[in-house]
Amino acid sequence: MIRVNLLPHRQVKREARQREFGLMAGFSVILAAFIIFVGWSYIENQVERQVERNKRLDVAIVALDKEIAEIKDLKDQISAMLERKQVVENLQDNRSQAVVVLDELSRQLPEGMYLRSIKQQGGLISVEGVADTNARVATLVRNLSKSSWLESPNLVEISSLLINNLKQNAFTLNVRIKAPKASDEGAVGAAAKNSLKGGN
Repeated sequence: MIRVNLLPHRQVKREARQREFGLMAGFSVILAAFIIFVGWSYIENQVERQVERNKRLDVAIVALDKEIAEIKDLKDQISAMLERKQVVENLQDNRSQAVVVLDELSRQLPEGMYLRSIKQQGGLISVEGVADTNARVATLVRNLSKSSWLESPNLVEISSLLINNLKQNAFTLNVRIKAPKASDEGAVGAAAKNSLKGGN
């Protein structure tokens, strides 16, 4: 019987398999390291690009904030200018209003009565006066309701009192100034000039 010693042959195969395993393991490690390096480089590149983009956005945001602040300042200045313009226009429109109102009150005032106080708040005028009869007060209210410059007279109070042993009637009434139309603005100025001339 022939005996064959297979131990060296098995040893050779085992060593070959170990070498193959070592080579495969080394190749796998190298491949894994390469993949990790490529992935890390890609991620790092993306992070750097995002950081640069964020920096550009921050710079743009700062510039926009500055422009927004400038626009807000301009809007505030425009608003202040418009308010001043409105005040000037109101003064221009109302500069002769007091003269016209006083002139109109004096024209509509019946005989036998006089005014003690005239107060204006916006478009409302409060008038206090004394009349010798209630009929004079009623006449004043009718005259004011037909006025070209005044409207909506409202008698607030009327009461009796003695002045120099004579019975008189103290009254308080409110009347509104008519809002002048565009066509009436020249008439207001003319009326004021006429009133001033008449006073002279």
